[in-house]
Amino acid sequence: MHDRFQGSHSTEDAAAVAAFERAVAAVAAHRPLAGAALDEAVAHDPAFVAAHALKGFAALMLGRVELLGPAADAARAARAALGQGAAPTRAEDALVRALEAAVAGRFLAAAVVLEARLRFEPLNFLLLKLSHALRFMAGDAPGMLAATAAVVPEWRPDAGGAGYVYGCHAFALEEAGQFRAAERFGDLALALAPDDAWGLHAVSHVDEMEGRVSEGIARLEGTRSLWSRCNNFQFHMAWHLALLHLEAGEGETALHIYDDEIRPQPTDDYRDVANAASLLWRLKLAGIGVAGRWDELIEIGKRRTHDTTLVFASLHYLLALSAAGERSAARATLEAWRDTVAQGAGDQARTAGDVGLDLARVIVGEDGRRPDYAGIARRLPAIGGSNAQRDVFLQTLAHRARDAEDWRALGDILAVRRQQRWADSFERRMGATVQHCVA
Repeated sequence: MHDRFQGSHSTEDAAAVAAFERAVAAVAAHRPLAGAALDEAVAHDPAFVAAHALKGFAALMLGRVELLGPAADAARAARAALGQGAAPTRAEDALVRALEAAVAGRFLAAAVVLEARLRFEPLNFLLLKLSHALRFMAGDAPGMLAATAAVVPEWRPDAGGAGYVYGCHAFALEEAGQFRAAERFGDLALALAPDDAWGLHAVSHVDEMEGRVSEGIARLEGTRSLWSRCNNFQFHMAWHLALLHLEAGEGETALHIYDDEIRPQPTDDYRDVANAASLLWRLKLAGIGVAGRWDELIEIGKRRTHDTTLVFASLHYLLALSAAGERSAARATLEAWRDTVAQGAGDQARTAGDVGLDLARVIVGEDGRRPDYAGIARRLPAIGGSNAQRDVFLQTLAHRARDAEDWRALGDILAVRRQQRWADSFERRMGATVQHCVA
């Protein structure tokens, strides 16, 4: 059977497929209840391969060590389901093999498996969405764009999921600095799928990168009915709104958004923590007090000192620990990553060895000899996330280079930022410092 997102399944249970469609729709629109829909699909057909696989991917993408076991269980269930009932489809086989690679810590290899199948099934939305997410987390923006660019010409606006595909392409274009094309595809995504928060997100990135502060604020305020119904992605959209207000010189407004919309509840989802820690750190760098808002983030950072699931997550925990001077917990995090690098298993160990540990030492203030600040800045995309998310680390590197009076490094870091965005207030402040000190 086929679902309305062009996924092919060996099951003949229409009710299972209908439940799975609801799960995929929730994933596409960043809406809650995807998990409940997957449970329903498996209840109708315990051998529903794609439902088991999507459960596993969902667990992995939460980036927490305690969910690696459930992800592995889902991979085993999906593999067992392949051998039951009707002959599996090739898309099902690709999902299982990709999940097994991802469970082993090889996100990029998993994306390759999915994209190999996409060459034969370019309209299979789920394969593309998972590939997109994996490459995003693994810090492969060029691969993310290559994957969407390869399939977009095959899509027609009336195909199921077309709007969400265009939203993925819009985001990949934005990360590559192709802002006009990104905005065009983002607008098209929203025209076809008015609930496409990811497409809206892509255009909001363009607003930020091009310095369209007032327009960006108006866009996000005008689309609250869309993004406020999302799962925890609504916290991330509010984070973008707060950044725009901060750029507008409205730090108090940014803090109000933090309290009411970014951190209304103390979750330990790494994405929520990243939103919170990075905004508070930016406020700290700007000299704006944040009172006791670090406290609950510090406790999460302490609990996660030995969780080396994702470099990106650990670096944000370190922001909280460093802001509070929690040197013992910060050192424990560094030691855990040193051990992971020494063991050398998976993409994240390689990322930590290439850039993560060097950046972590800068954040913690245990650099030893003067580090290569500019080199870290150039290698930064490997940690994953977006240009907007990683900017907190570029700003940190710039501050450390300035404090070390390493003017060449500071200039190089600012040049890296200029490749991604307009000359914002941070650029102007730091650029003036460079000009003054080298004059």
